[in-house]
Amino acid sequence: MTRSRLRKLRRVQTARGRRAVATLPLAAAMLALSQGAPAADSTGNVILENVIVTAQKRVEDLQNVPVSVQALSSTKLEELNVKSFDDYVKFLPSVSFTSIGPGFALAYMRGVTSGENNNHSGPQPTVGMYLDEQPITTIQGALDVHLYDIARVEALAGPQGTLYGASSEAGTIRIITNKPDPSKFEAGYDLEGNFMEDGGNGYVAEGFVNIPVGESAAIRLVGWYEEEGGYIDNVPIERTFTTSGQCVVNSSSPPAGCVSTPTTAKNDQNEVKTYGARAALRIDLNDSWTITPALMAQKQTTDGFFAYDKAAGDLKVARYYPDDSEDKWMQAALTVEGKIGNFDLVYAGAYLKRDDVVNSDYSDYSYFYDLGGSGVYWTDDDGVPLGDPSQFIHGTDKYKRQSHEIRLSSPADQRLRFLVGAFYQFQEHEIFQNYQIAGLGSDVSVTNWPGTIWLTNQHREDEDYALFGEVSFDITEHLTLTGGLRTFKAKNSLNGFFGFSSGYSSNYGEDLCFSPEQFRGSPCVNLDDSVSDEDTIPRVNLSYRFDDDVMVYATYSRGFRPGGINRNGTVPPYKPDYLDNYELGWKTVWGGNRVRFNGAVFLEKWDDIQFSFLPPSGAGLTVIRNAGSAEIKGIEMDLAWAASEILTLSGGMSYLDAKLTEDYIPDPEEPPTASDGTQLPITPEFKANLTARFVFPVGQLNGSFQGSAVYQGSSWSDLQDADRAALGKQPSYTIADFSAGVGRDSYTVELFVNNAFDERAEFYKFAACATDVCTIPYIVTNQPRTVGLRFGQKF
Repeated sequence: MTRSRLRKLRRVQTARGRRAVATLPLAAAMLALSQGAPAADSTGNVILENVIVTAQKRVEDLQNVPVSVQALSSTKLEELNVKSFDDYVKFLPSVSFTSIGPGFALAYMRGVTSGENNNHSGPQPTVGMYLDEQPITTIQGALDVHLYDIARVEALAGPQGTLYGASSEAGTIRIITNKPDPSKFEAGYDLEGNFMEDGGNGYVAEGFVNIPVGESAAIRLVGWYEEEGGYIDNVPIERTFTTSGQCVVNSSSPPAGCVSTPTTAKNDQNEVKTYGARAALRIDLNDSWTITPALMAQKQTTDGFFAYDKAAGDLKVARYYPDDSEDKWMQAALTVEGKIGNFDLVYAGAYLKRDDVVNSDYSDYSYFYDLGGSGVYWTDDDGVPLGDPSQFIHGTDKYKRQSHEIRLSSPADQRLRFLVGAFYQFQEHEIFQNYQIAGLGSDVSVTNWPGTIWLTNQHREDEDYALFGEVSFDITEHLTLTGGLRTFKAKNSLNGFFGFSSGYSSNYGEDLCFSPEQFRGSPCVNLDDSVSDEDTIPRVNLSYRFDDDVMVYATYSRGFRPGGINRNGTVPPYKPDYLDNYELGWKTVWGGNRVRFNGAVFLEKWDDIQFSFLPPSGAGLTVIRNAGSAEIKGIEMDLAWAASEILTLSGGMSYLDAKLTEDYIPDPEEPPTASDGTQLPITPEFKANLTARFVFPVGQLNGSFQGSAVYQGSSWSDLQDADRAALGKQPSYTIADFSAGVGRDSYTVELFVNNAFDERAEFYKFAACATDVCTIPYIVTNQPRTVGLRFGQKF
């Protein structure tokens, strides 16, 4: 490719309007119609469609981006029947995850995970999640956004700290919505009904409308409602407490000598309801400036527990107290895009408010401590041991976040080009966890909180400032050098109350109070600390383009995750951890754009790992320490092939060798809990997916048939040897989905079968408390075989 052709390509990208970035979602929707779908060139030859991304915060063809990016286009998301995080993440080979239910999923990339436990006072995630231009990552996990009318999902593997900041230490996942289009009216809706084998029924209704308002403005409205049937049965199982001799059972008809618990047996108890809406307005002020305010809100409620106990039976569990949640959030965003001379200026700001309420059965803690004869027991006001000392939790998390970014970029068709910017983010998190025991005596209850054995009532703040920039220079017609830096300052603070009453324990709680202030109704303040970090991280990339179809690149980049405060005041703050990434990648197209084959090999070194864990036989109080280092070697690839006019194949794979490079010692006074060479948890060595899609005429209709298979190798849910011995390994699994449909003009009808062979995957194993005490391993799994019918129409 000549330099003039390179510049021509960049001029085309820049000339997509003086509102280059503003028109990106529309361009992506048109040009990335179907990742891997067959199209035709001017001579009628079958080719693949182009895929447009903004991974580097510029409008670029995927094949011109010297970064490991996997993109699922709007059409691909529809073809794969993707509605949520769990749906799309299985088609991203570099991504693994843990989840304890909707709204509580954590993503990991390239094996950079130590087995975090979603604790509300834990470290920040290692993968940044973005909704359009705004970060939506929280401690408990990213927003569980219902995916409809989405332009694409981009997964950027490897450290993205230069452009994306603190929570992108191992990678970034971006959800890009379709934007208002002043050029045309369009609308659509989709209806779905489904039923699960050994489960309940589900329903989905979704719709959107794009309304031009004159020639220079448009509004886009989107709405959705979904009910997901349950598939895990709460079955009656008796428990007898050793100390009191009391028998309890989760049944409305208890046998003689037993008493019923508040929650009783129920089939298909883990149901989910999700509804929400999105509204966006685009106003072209002139040929150079565009503003796009947007508002999105969603409410999701769950009823039941999302894991099962093999000892109780397949897809069965015994729960004795309520398990339910309500997660509602609202995000208001504003994007301003324009030109200053030949330079593109973008401002992106957002305000996010997220409130969730969770009730959890914590009776395992009481039962297994009593069963083990630990001597820990709970009494009433008369000092008599309670017949049923089961614990249950009522918790709330309230987040408020504002983020602001402004960036300036030079023309993309120049030999020397740059992007510079500034970023600010401030997040408040109100944490409330009330561990209760019915009938608990006032002398052991937290002061002014009858029946509360443990109270967490805290306020957390995370504040980030950053300056960032990248410069690219075409050394020759084929060789380009890019360098970037991000200078940041991060501050974390945590204050409030945590622990027991002084009448119960002197280790945690009221006996540690240093201020009589009643923090939001709690007895006093026993935690008030802050920590700050500042540093500069680099990124260097060298790319070489052999011709229009083949590019190779080499990258060094560094990711970081800020330190923070341990809510256990006796444990010091934890420091930042860092990830150094060395990567060689390629972007290639073959056979006249019939085959696209991209990939990367990499070596990552992770130092001062932030590890959150429950100390053995402790009070269930999560501790975060910097301990150990790890090395990850891997390869990731994705392929799309327009095999013929009727067949398209697409897929991807990753292979990882992720291991500790030194003994893991969380407590300096104790022996190692994991040895040098131990495989990191969560992520399997091998993960792959393959999709085949056929399109063909059916009389006067357009027919299609699709099959998808996802394979994931075995993995561990935790890093430490003792936890692995207690929980066991998560075995490999293969999940297959099929669909067949017909369409004509604006209508489509599709029959689908998800998890066609009813595979029981083990996504995540965990225990309710420390595994040396709580001996039931719970297993989070996928939905059983699901058959559904979907009807859609677009105008």
